Amino acid sequence: MAVNAKKIATYVLVVFALYVIITDPAKAADYVQIGFEGISDAAKAIGQFMTWIVNGAK
Repeated sequence: MAVNAKKIATYVLVVFALYVIITDPAKAADYVQIGFEGISDAAKAIGQFMTWIVNGAK
């Protein structure tokens, strides 16, 4: 049952993504940019945290 729910959720997400891309490509591009900015900010924060740890957590 959980596998079927997972497949259904995946299909719904794919259909939604295609719908957004087809109906409003500029908005879809904004969503992708926001996502990549979030990933970039998270990676920078992890890097800063690791640097802080390596420097003795001062």
